[in-house]
Order: sequence, then structure tokens, then C-alpha cells
Amino acid sequence: MGSGRRARESALQILFGLDWVTVDLALAMDTYWTRFAGERPASYEEVRKQSEELVHGTFGNREQLDQRLQTASHHWKLERMSAVDRNILRIAAYELLFLADKVPRKVAINEAIEIAKKFGNEDSSAFINGILDRIGEGAVTRDRKKAPGNANRDRVAKESVHKSSKDKSKHGKGAKSNSNTADREGQANSKEPAGEVPTASPGSAESA
Repeated sequence: MGSGRRARESALQILFGLDWVTVDLALAMDTYWTRFAGERPASYEEVRKQSEELVHGTFGNREQLDQRLQTASHHWKLERMSAVDRNILRIAAYELLFLADKVPRKVAINEAIEIAKKFGNEDSSAFINGILDRIGEGAVTRDRKKAPGNANRDRVAKESVHKSSKDKSKHGKGAKSNSNTADREGQANSKEPAGEVPTASPGSAESA
């Protein structure tokens, strides 16, 4: 078993216990490694470090993780899930959402599925796979929107649309202006020719 798998399984067992008993996080981890971890592997220090990082991260962001899991679980409330499934999902969701630069999406999901096969029931792996797929797809979509290249493309597209709208508006105003000018010219041409400017002449004041 690799150190990553062992670290995830250890984190699962610690978080499982914290679902049932309210104790200090450091005490919970120390108790696990002292009394329940079993034989220490050759890479014990590395496994413990990775495990405790997962526990701290998952437990510290549990509220946000639970909200995401609730949204992705489609009619399955978290309290109705088994404690094992719930905490496997929390750990994997933490990796997908907070450790995406360190843990590939496929690795996070596959590890969760394999751990579910070992610790969950016969339906756990498929159930967990479906939820994590939805969370993973959402994370990828957000990353694409945040990517500098995509942001630039979106900006250029918006500027292009805005320019096109202004051009159309300007063209429309120009056409309207030309139309008004033509109407005025037509009206001027339809009038009778104007006579010479009258000048004052003898008797004109009297006849006025």
C-alpha cells in the first residue's frame, strides 16, 4: 500500500471518530496513532504528516465541503449517508477543491472509490463516484473561467460585441440623419422659387 493510500485511510478513521465524539483535534489524531493505527509502516512519518494535513484541511473546511456535497448529492442529505461514505466524500472533495494543484482529479476520485470498496458497503463506490464526478466537473469549469487565457478571450469577445453594437447604433443614427437631411432638401425643393429681396421704394410705406 502506498503512503498516499495509507494517509487517506488514516484520515478517514480519524474523521469518522470525530463524527461521533467531540474532542480536541490534536488529541483525536494522537489517540489514533497511539492506540488504533496498528503496525507502523516504514514511511510512518510521511504517512502521518500527509494524514494530519488531510484531517486539518477537511475538518477545518467541513462546512464548505458539506455544502458542496449536499448540492452534488441530488436528494441525499448528508445525515442520511453512512459516516464512512460521508467522510470519504469530505476527504476527496477537499482534495478536489483545495489541493487541485497537488492532487490530480482522477487520482482523488479513484482513491476515494478504492477506499470505499474497502470500508464502505457494496453500493458505496458507485455512490461516491457519482457525487465526486459532479464536484470534479464543477471545479474544472471554474478553473477554466479563471484561466488568464479564457479571461482574455471573454474580454475580447465582450469588447467585440460592444463595438458591434456601437457601430450599428452609429450607422442607424447616420442613416436617420441622412434621411432627415433628404427630407429637408425635398421640402425646400418643393417650395416656390423665392422672389428678389424687396427694397424700399417711394410710396411703399404709405401702401403698407
